Amino acid sequence: MARIRVLVVDDHRIFAESLAAALAAEQDVDVAAAGSGPAALRCLERAAAEGRRFDILLIDADLGTTADGAGPPLPVPAEVAYGGANGTPHNGIHGGPHSGPHGGPHGGPARAVNGRVADGIWLVGAVRSTQPGVRTVVLAERDDPRRAAVALQAGASGWVAKDCSLVRLLAVIRGVLREETHLPPALLTGVLRELTAARKHRTESERLVESLTPREREVLRCMVAGLGRKAVAERLFLSPHTVRTHMQNVLGKLGVHSTLAAVALARRAGVGPVDLAGEIVERGGQLA
Repeated sequence: MARIRVLVVDDHRIFAESLAAALAAEQDVDVAAAGSGPAALRCLERAAAEGRRFDILLIDADLGTTADGAGPPLPVPAEVAYGGANGTPHNGIHGGPHSGPHGGPHGGPARAVNGRVADGIWLVGAVRSTQPGVRTVVLAERDDPRRAAVALQAGASGWVAKDCSLVRLLAVIRGVLREETHLPPALLTGVLRELTAARKHRTESERLVESLTPREREVLRCMVAGLGRKAVAERLFLSPHTVRTHMQNVLGKLGVHSTLAAVALARRAGVGPVDLAGEIVERGGQLA
């Protein structure tokens, strides 16, 4: 019988413990838990290095949003994570002998990662980037078409209510492993509306970016990377005055009034930053 390896990611102790214990009772399910996004990523990396990759992550949609950045660890019951007092693994997945019971040294609520709160939707995107073979399902306390659409765009394979039955959750887990996407029927119309609107905004943004000249697009990519005018000039071998003119033209053609708005529009259109690997550059007037 093929084993299904599941990682529960939730910073609410009672819910995490209860769900992990319920899943561990299934004959073909191995389960572990993590109390924050960073801890979950560490657990994924460790499992991959040991040749025991997780198949599914069940991620709290509101992971870390009610936390203050400090708090006690969120332990998984010993019988779920470690199998007994001697620390031997119960179902083949665990955080390692020296880590916290949630896959990190301390567990606990979400922490800031690169200046951003590692919430549930952030974690979906991070998992998709670092471990594309792992499926993610978001567990939510309430139906929210906008956030569900964002989660799907980030790479989630499902959105499930936290008060659903265990039978329903297991059906979603098995369905996701068959490449299915699962949403509550009540959310379908709202999610489709949100995805259609997002596509419309993206299409309009793409049309505006296409109106730029090749040089203006280069300047825009530098702006997306956060480069200041002097750094752009040095990179493109232009005078600061010429770069200023290009930046003004970019703002005008995109119909915005600030660099921040231009960068946001560029992101919607799929424009990425220039490659700054190994470079020392000026960002907004300061050296990076």
